[in-house]
Amino acid sequence: MAKIHFFYSTMNAGKSTALLQSNHNYLENGMNTMLFIPKADADKNKGFIESRIGLKAKAVIADKDFNFYNYIKENLTKDHHCVLIDEVQFLTKDQIIQIAKITDEFDIPAMCYGIRTDFRGELFEGSHYLLALADNLIELKTVCSMCSKKATMVVRLDQSGKVLTEGQKIQIGGNETYQVVCRKHFRSLTNLI
Repeated sequence: MAKIHFFYSTMNAGKSTALLQSNHNYLENGMNTMLFIPKADADKNKGFIESRIGLKAKAVIADKDFNFYNYIKENLTKDHHCVLIDEVQFLTKDQIIQIAKITDEFDIPAMCYGIRTDFRGELFEGSHYLLALADNLIELKTVCSMCSKKATMVVRLDQSGKVLTEGQKIQIGGNETYQVVCRKHFRSLTNLI
């Protein structure tokens, strides 16, 4: 029986690198995969899943109206062995349910990679439903940028490096926009929890 695997972490933990390594392992063993990336992130990377260390692979772009179930149903062949999705936090509840249906009905595993919480410490919609529906929850770890503890949160920074606690839920950015921290430093920097 195929399963949904949710690999989650903060930024800079190697989620995209792990996804691309898994994809490489499937391909190297003669098994085809389907790669997806939400439009929220795809525009920045021109439809590629890219890791900070330079690995990349072309992916199908999924906007808010994209139907994973219909796409897989129309394009799945016996040679496909896995669905891999990056930045899964940007998916909707309906899309996560579609992924569950794909895994259950077509017996194909889904490996989903994403961030659990936003810069306010609140769950993203896609992550919320994956935490509820995934068969396996796998935490990828990285270190707090302010101490040696495990980073579990992110803070958003303005252009001058000041911590922000308000704004749009989704803002694509890298180390210039976000800083990974442990819960203790998140609390002291944001006063949100």
